Amino acid sequence: MSSSSAAAEQHRHHAVGGRELVPLAALIKEESRTERHAVTRSRICAREDGGVGGEVGEAETRRPLLRYGCAAQSKKGEDFFLLRTDCARPSTSSSSSTTSHPPTFAVFAVLDGHNGDAAAIYTRDNLLNHVLSAMPQGLSREEWLHSLPRALVAGFVKTDKEFQTKGQTSGTTATFAIIDGWTITVASVGDSRCILDAQGGAVSLLTVDHRLEENVEERERVTASGGEVGRLSVVGGAEIGPLRCWPGGLCLSRSIGDIDVGEFIVPVPYVKQVKLSNTGGRLIIASDGIWDALSSDAAAKCCRGLPAELAAKQIVKEKSKGPAQ
Repeated sequence: MSSSSAAAEQHRHHAVGGRELVPLAALIKEESRTERHAVTRSRICAREDGGVGGEVGEAETRRPLLRYGCAAQSKKGEDFFLLRTDCARPSTSSSSSTTSHPPTFAVFAVLDGHNGDAAAIYTRDNLLNHVLSAMPQGLSREEWLHSLPRALVAGFVKTDKEFQTKGQTSGTTATFAIIDGWTITVASVGDSRCILDAQGGAVSLLTVDHRLEENVEERERVTASGGEVGRLSVVGGAEIGPLRCWPGGLCLSRSIGDIDVGEFIVPVPYVKQVKLSNTGGRLIIASDGIWDALSSDAAAKCCRGLPAELAAKQIVKEKSKGPAQ
């Protein structure tokens, strides 16, 4: 992501793809014979600078197993990722303890910085802790999942507030996916998209694009708050480039950081929570360089059936072929 249209092609591009080694039905049958437990697969991705892919199987505890892959092309060095598959969920109430969902969860995040890397690094290192600190204690798993969207909002806002005290002018997108059992919760600011490719080929968007050029509601929010939305003007009065928020000239309406662009750029994320069916699915999380070249359907289609690492690389490879179709 960049506040300058000229810098857009300099982003590090990331993609994530899930892993599918054999057809689902064959996998279930094989695992049933060898372990007497049906195994289902769900591919889940997130990524460092753009991509990670994962696959989920259901073992004796019936807990999804994640596999993931990453790929990137880096030119500006301002993009980062967070990838943790063994985060400890706060202790739950004894009445809700089950063997189906051990108290751990996974986190995959993509952070696409601009105007320096400080905001992206700070968000990578602190956002998860701020989210967890906003969660009440002693919740059952169901209560924890119910409270998670609000905690994500609080965590984003606190991360932004604390970073701004440092006086640095960089900013970052943040797409943050938490996977707990078969439940996926995604919070995002900016334009690093996350999609879900479910079994059967249905592709769902789990984020909202906060580019002013694309988002009418965000343009209305900015102007209603007293900000201005317009393009760069050149000599002679001609306007060029994407829509931007003024003061500051940022192309995005939501981000973490960006202390120099005013109060109209907010860190409040869009949050969506979905539950996978037992047939599973694949997440693809990538920075804007991928989505400027590939539609959601094209990104999902180009890597179906590939192992995680190859899937991520294939998405990055497809990006170089041209603009989104």
